[in-house]
Amino acid sequence: MVDQPNFGVLGPLQVRAGDRILRIAGNKPRLLLTSLLLDANQVVGTEVLIEVLWPRNPPSSATANLRTYVSSLRGVLGAAGASIAAHPSGYAIEVEPARLDVLLFEDLVARARACGRTEEAAGLLRGALALWRGEPVCDLPASPLWDTRLRSLTQARLSAAEDLVAMKLAAGEHASAIDDLRELIGGHPYREDLWQQLILALHRGGRRAEALHAYTTIRRQLVDELGIEPGQDLREAHARVLAEEEPAPAPAPTVPPPYQLPADIPDFTGRTEAVAALTRALSAQERRPDGPPSIAVVVGPPGVGKSALAVHCAHAVRAGYPAGQLHLCLGGTDPAPADPAELLAEALRALGVGDSALPHTLHERAALYRSLLAERPMLVFLDDAADAAQVRALLPGNGCAVLVTSRRRITELPGTLLLELDVLPETEAEQLLARIVGPQRLAGERPAALAILDACGHLPLAIRVAGARLAGRPGWPLSVLQQRLADASTRLDELRAGDLEVRGSFERSTRKLTGEAATTFRALGLLGPVSLPGWVADAVLDRDRAEAVVDSLVDANLLRLAGTDALGQPRYQLHDLLRCEARQGAGGEAERQALARVLGGWTSAAEHATARLPTTLFSLTPEEPARWSLPGETLGRLTADPLSWFDAERESLVEAVRLAADTGLATSAWGLAAALVPYFDLHCRLDEWQLTHRVALDSARAAGDRRGEAAMLRGLGQVCLYQDRYAEAEDMLRRARAIFHELGDTRGEAISICGLGAASQFSGGHLRALGFFRHALAMFLAVGDQNGEAYARQAIGRVYLSLQDLRQASRWLGEALRLARELGDAHREGCVSMQLGRLYDLKAETDEALRCQGRALDIFETLGDRHCGAYAMQSLGGLQAARGDRSDGSHRLQASLAIFQQLGDRSGEASTFQTLGELYRSAGRTALASHYLHRAVELRRELRAGAGQR
Repeated sequence: MVDQPNFGVLGPLQVRAGDRILRIAGNKPRLLLTSLLLDANQVVGTEVLIEVLWPRNPPSSATANLRTYVSSLRGVLGAAGASIAAHPSGYAIEVEPARLDVLLFEDLVARARACGRTEEAAGLLRGALALWRGEPVCDLPASPLWDTRLRSLTQARLSAAEDLVAMKLAAGEHASAIDDLRELIGGHPYREDLWQQLILALHRGGRRAEALHAYTTIRRQLVDELGIEPGQDLREAHARVLAEEEPAPAPAPTVPPPYQLPADIPDFTGRTEAVAALTRALSAQERRPDGPPSIAVVVGPPGVGKSALAVHCAHAVRAGYPAGQLHLCLGGTDPAPADPAELLAEALRALGVGDSALPHTLHERAALYRSLLAERPMLVFLDDAADAAQVRALLPGNGCAVLVTSRRRITELPGTLLLELDVLPETEAEQLLARIVGPQRLAGERPAALAILDACGHLPLAIRVAGARLAGRPGWPLSVLQQRLADASTRLDELRAGDLEVRGSFERSTRKLTGEAATTFRALGLLGPVSLPGWVADAVLDRDRAEAVVDSLVDANLLRLAGTDALGQPRYQLHDLLRCEARQGAGGEAERQALARVLGGWTSAAEHATARLPTTLFSLTPEEPARWSLPGETLGRLTADPLSWFDAERESLVEAVRLAADTGLATSAWGLAAALVPYFDLHCRLDEWQLTHRVALDSARAAGDRRGEAAMLRGLGQVCLYQDRYAEAEDMLRRARAIFHELGDTRGEAISICGLGAASQFSGGHLRALGFFRHALAMFLAVGDQNGEAYARQAIGRVYLSLQDLRQASRWLGEALRLARELGDAHREGCVSMQLGRLYDLKAETDEALRCQGRALDIFETLGDRHCGAYAMQSLGGLQAARGDRSDGSHRLQASLAIFQQLGDRSGEASTFQTLGELYRSAGRTALASHYLHRAVELRRELRAGAGQR
């Protein structure tokens, strides 16, 4: 006999603590508890609970009231061995199966059916049926939201009782079977199969008169109440009794229900939300017995754990499918996926259809399959589906649930829950590895463990393989495997343990790629870990409109849709290990040419976007055009907002420079690095500027590309100027000048000379700087470079300002302003206006100085140049403070400081702290002034220290 559980819903609601009945006061807490118990250990949505407690008319305080009821229940349930957990979407009662009658009933029935027709099975069924104390929760108002679950339980009780009767008849226990049948008929008076079994049981038990009376009774009911005669089977049973024929032997044992689920995963880890969604979709109470099948499809890339999740969730809900669970492997990743006709034959055999009775055609087999399942609701698990067409032929009729796994994104089946799996989050990945190798071993070498997980890309299959290798070598430090996995070129060779193999799993998908899809996959493997826009496939294939190829890779879950960027472009990304697989097949000339086109596309797009930026830094680009370019209309659309385009593509562009250098495409490397300079300058991204230029410089030198070497030296010299590293700047700029002179590139040489002039001026050599700028001006005039001329004239005026020669400064700055306006170069006009503001300040013409700085600020704000705008704002704030307008001056200085800090311009930050400190000192705010001045000194010291370390 089974002990009475603590919680009971198979009859009036009951809560016990040992021998003591616990009282749950109030209808609404009892309704709430019942809802949670009927769906125990699963999250029940807040909306569902509110509808049960306040049908169709919830109060505005329903959610708050629900929390109150949950709190009151928690105080009672602890004594009964259960707890209520809150989740973002609702609540779940957590209770062991042995403590809740409905879970215990389902478990006992499942165990009985697994035993076949044995005495042990009969005992388990008796125990299961003894748990019923009446109709489920008959003491509470019915809720339509419980109907499906309650119908399922009632059907499961009837099915278990019928199984027990069949076992008693087979064992010759006629009297006991007759009593059970009479009880069943009392609840189902028109079930002819039950009456037939009763008549034959009475006949076999020597009670012929009772058998004839039973037939008379059911015939009268059917004729009088329904107007129909008994069916053929019932009439034949009556005829055998009349003829006093020897009762037919008890029917041969029926084919046991199929319980074909693979074993659950003992160390299944994480996936909490996915498990909740899938078990909810497959749960028996979520489907109507007469409704269409519930279908859930789990999709994801190879090795992500689709089958493991599906098996785990199928076991979680299997008790709701006492008629059985079918498991079919569809071979979607095999060279030839399984034929639906053969799969149906396999399913029909499991359902008891012999080979001789198998229909010949697919259509007939599907029809018989649906017929057999129509009255036997089952869970059908279709693993590794090739596509929707293969699945469609295997869908049962109404009342069943179907669980599908596939590497392809199957979206064509109506009413389907599509669950897309990604790699494990870091915490869950670490938990999985710990379960395989042992938590103590992992904790002892956690940094190595995290490095292993990173090398595995948090892919469950890869983690399992790595864990299996470590488990098989208990003497290995984790660092041994960490080192072996560090080399991406051999990583897949290491991720193999027995019949577990990451590469083999990948190849079952990649070998199905052909033509353009295969070419694109291999080429994408060369493009690094960053996300990429869809047009990259156009460059790879050297044609427009390659979206269909990208879509095919996404549908095959070999390429991940990483999201949509600020420009509205979908972005795509290969998993790290899939990229290793793609790279290993990408060593040919075709892939090299594809890579060159992609880099050409990046370069042309960057140059197009740069031309729309407000800055006017000198450009030094390759003389040969990029090999491939996006169509003009597409370029215009993508770079309409050039800053947004650069922001969206920044990581990809930096990676592209590195990629070009690594593959020996020096011109692409330095051309793209040079095209990025105006953007890096505008956003003060000096680290990325320096990184790309150093990588491209090494590549240019290796290729013997002298112009590229000079251009990169010139760019690195500019970075050194910004970082106050004047000696380094001068060294690089001199080398750049020498190379440009050797090549006869007058403009490049003049640009380098301008840099030398700036280095001289900022380090105090004003007269020397003046010589450099005059020399550069002559060279710009000689080649007709008016933009260079405007810059040189401004630079000469700036030197005269430093020398306090205001007449000459006024002359040169005036000429620079005139030329900038003639050229329509608003940015140069803003830069000159700032210098004119300084000029008028030195002349004590404060109003004119304010006007010029205000004009500069307006220009930079119009152009979207926050960096130069911060310098204009700093100057304007200083002027306002100096004339006594400390409030407005302080406000502008603080605003400029915030921008410098956001952009990482520490030199601008230091000068602003200095100005603020002087402002607060003049206002008598000594403590605040000391803080700002001290911070300015600290920043300048850090800048000098950083310069010395480089």
